[in-house]
Amino acid sequence: MKNGTISKKLFVCMAFCILMCPIAANTHPAKAFTNQVIQRGAVGDDVIELQARLQYIGYYKGQIDGVFGWGTYWALRNFQSEFGLPIDGLAGAGTKQKLVKASKYNKQFVENQVNKGNKFTYYGGVDANKQTSSGGKNTASKGTPSKNKPTAVNTPNGYSQNDIQLLANAVYGESRGEPYEGQVAVAAVILNRIDSPTFPNTVSGVIFEPGAFTAVADGQIWLTPNETAKKAVIDAINGWDPSSSALYYFNPATATSKWIWSRPQIKQIGKHIFCK
Repeated sequence: MKNGTISKKLFVCMAFCILMCPIAANTHPAKAFTNQVIQRGAVGDDVIELQARLQYIGYYKGQIDGVFGWGTYWALRNFQSEFGLPIDGLAGAGTKQKLVKASKYNKQFVENQVNKGNKFTYYGGVDANKQTSSGGKNTASKGTPSKNKPTAVNTPNGYSQNDIQLLANAVYGESRGEPYEGQVAVAAVILNRIDSPTFPNTVSGVIFEPGAFTAVADGQIWLTPNETAKKAVIDAINGWDPSSSALYYFNPATATSKWIWSRPQIKQIGKHIFCK
């Protein structure tokens, strides 16, 4: 009888342990990043993971190379803005925790591509085979923007001085008097159109597309832009997109087109509503 009681107790203990093991495994936090705060200028595995996770959810469109430059910085700020985090461009504990929950990271795949020197992207929902290329042109259907423009000296991302000047003219003509974030957003819309297959793929082609911008129609495109407009252009080129990937914007107080009101609205910055 005594032996029977002991056997029952052992059985209960073993059953309890078996039931609790999966719970313990599920509650164990996923290992991601190290404890360091990742900031601009940093290099290494943490930056590779940061870039990959930001790219997985569409915020980072540059090369995953483990170097925390301006593109990574603005992608991180955009992520922080959209997820209600302090917008400081620093990947601290809170930002990393939110990013881990919002994204996925296949460390082996990403690090293999980096170590082999392959051109690749890491966008969520895209098959890995379509995101890799061992040298030559990237075969990803969605990835880093391809702008077939000559590389100019001392200008970012291959934009010529003429491109930057024309962008500044457009930003000044369209949005002077708007908050700085709104001016960057206007520049970002132009860049988003360049990247979109439904618009011309050059700065001048987008800006001078018939009926696209009021500043072209009324001649304000030729006003001399101030330094704020130029700075807004550089910030947009370096990756800051306050518009959240908008392709259109309008001022509801002056808009006369019924069509523009049919576009899905993303947000309002200053007097402009930004739309998909």
